[in-house]
Formats: sequence, C-alpha cells, structure tokens
Amino acid sequence: MNPTIDRLKLVFLGIFAVACAAVWAYQIFYVWPAKRCEAGGQWWDRDRRVCAQPIYIPDITGRPAGVSRKEWSEKKAAEDSQRDRLGYPAASTPSAEAPAPVPAPAPK
Repeated sequence: MNPTIDRLKLVFLGIFAVACAAVWAYQIFYVWPAKRCEAGGQWWDRDRRVCAQPIYIPDITGRPAGVSRKEWSEKKAAEDSQRDRLGYPAASTPSAEAPAPVPAPAPK
C-alpha cells in the first residue's frame, strides 16, 4: 500500500483512540458521580465536582416551614413594635467588648 495511506490510517486510528478515551474519562469522572449523587437526593456541583447535602432553609432562618419571608418579617416587626410599646428592653446583642478581667487575689 501507499505509505501515505498507511500513515493516515494510523493517525486517524490514534485520534479515534484518544477520542474514545476522552469520552470514557468524561463518563467516569463527571457523569457517573453526578448520577450517583442525584440518585441519593443530594446536589451535584459541576464546577467543583462536589456532592453536597442540601440544607433546609427553615433550619437556618428559624422561621416555620410554609411561611414566606415577607409574612415572617411582618410578624417579627409587629412583635418588635409591640415589645417597644410595652416598654420591654430590646433583645440583648453580644457586646463587641470583652468584659474586664477579674484581678487575681494577692499572694499571702
């Protein structure tokens, strides 16, 4: 056979082998872990390739399930205004300053 045809045959065979390996690598490292993660009810982050557990929003915010952000904010604002009208002190917030240290007793 013509040496050019033999060389082209090997080049195309090499390109085909590299393309097949790339497709398998993509399946193994991206598609299969994503399917496993989503089948387990978790979230797949494609950019970082991380399978993460979703966080339930009411656990973070403290508002009951099924209550919208607007309803909860209005309810809290009404409670705060009623507390202010009745003269209760505002909810305590942690101070930025540390308490003064207690002096150690003098040695005897």
